[in-house]
Amino acid sequence: MANIKDRIKIEMLSTGDEVLYGQIIDTNAAWLSDFLFQEGIIITSRHTVGDNLSTLIDTLQERSLQNDILIVNGGLGPTSDDLSAQAAALANNESLVLHEEWLKSLERYFLNRGRAMPASNIKQAMLPQSATLIDNPIGTACGFKMKVNNCLLFFTPGVPSEFKQMIKNEILPEIKLNYPLTDSKLCYRLTTMGRTESDLAQEIDAILEIPENITIGYRAAMPIIELKATGPESQRSEMDKLWQQIKSIVNANLLYEGVLNELDESGLAHVVSKLLHDKNQSVVIIEQQSAGIISYQLLEADAPVIKSEIVPLLLDDPSSYFTKLLKEQGANIAIGIINFQEKNSQFTLIIATLKKVLHFNLKYIGRSQSKRTQQQVLAAIALDGLRRYLLDMPIIGANVWLEVME
Repeated sequence: MANIKDRIKIEMLSTGDEVLYGQIIDTNAAWLSDFLFQEGIIITSRHTVGDNLSTLIDTLQERSLQNDILIVNGGLGPTSDDLSAQAAALANNESLVLHEEWLKSLERYFLNRGRAMPASNIKQAMLPQSATLIDNPIGTACGFKMKVNNCLLFFTPGVPSEFKQMIKNEILPEIKLNYPLTDSKLCYRLTTMGRTESDLAQEIDAILEIPENITIGYRAAMPIIELKATGPESQRSEMDKLWQQIKSIVNANLLYEGVLNELDESGLAHVVSKLLHDKNQSVVIIEQQSAGIISYQLLEADAPVIKSEIVPLLLDDPSSYFTKLLKEQGANIAIGIINFQEKNSQFTLIIATLKKVLHFNLKYIGRSQSKRTQQQVLAAIALDGLRRYLLDMPIIGANVWLEVME
């Protein structure tokens, strides 16, 4: 017999012209898919619709016929373009009614802030007749749930912090209560640098036999390649064995396992920050072409950065410059990528202590990239070099995009 979970169809419906037209990135949808996946629940589809009442009504009716659960995000504010509650009522052939409990909550919200509640906010307490309120302790837009065409609909605010809290505290427990899970999903992840997605996939496919129901996936965000293995909890032993084999294949290019941060580009910085703290080492950062990205990522990761600066195009005597900064700042390590040459993509990576200065003259030989991507590549090379230094590994690892110059 099929798992109960296998029969559940869950869709997220994002609303708003700004989402539909790409004026903002729908981070809520990405977060929800990943969050539920980690809980063993699979989003089966995602849909986006603008701020048009008739379109919203049609969409709610249509998607409720296709799904068991519909999570609707956005459109619960006090302005005229916030249409979710009205559309929900009309889609279910009912009217909006004043929800006295939430009106009192709104009045307290504004009173606690020393303000009178604007009349426009009364709209946020108007809910479909059959709706049940979902509390929002940090905002003015309450959530609500109701059934349309035997589909359970959850309506949520678009503000990410409010949306995430409502999902975690209210909606996830209800989903699990109504649809008990019999076999959670496992997802193992690792991040590599220095090999292409196609190269990794070709070697893994050639060497390994992937068990049924286990999927190997790849995600590229230059210069990082994330690799993941996904499968059912019931096949944990097969997953563990396969994962060890995969790690052996990618070992020379492995940066870290797991998910360290929601922002992919900062994961490596978190690894380096932990190593610096563990080894009680402080760092000075000197940048040129990377324009402060290395410093920004390390500071965001709470690394012990003593000083960071952006230097002119060329440093005639970089060893002396780095040593001088170390002495002035009392730092343990100085790292920098300097002397980048646009015409041939050559640059110098330097890692210095008061005892020694390591120079690496390198050339980027990958395909031409945008300025932003080029900066991300250089930052990743520097951070990986520092990671390797702290782990007593060769500073320059295997990398198809790098050539070591004499």
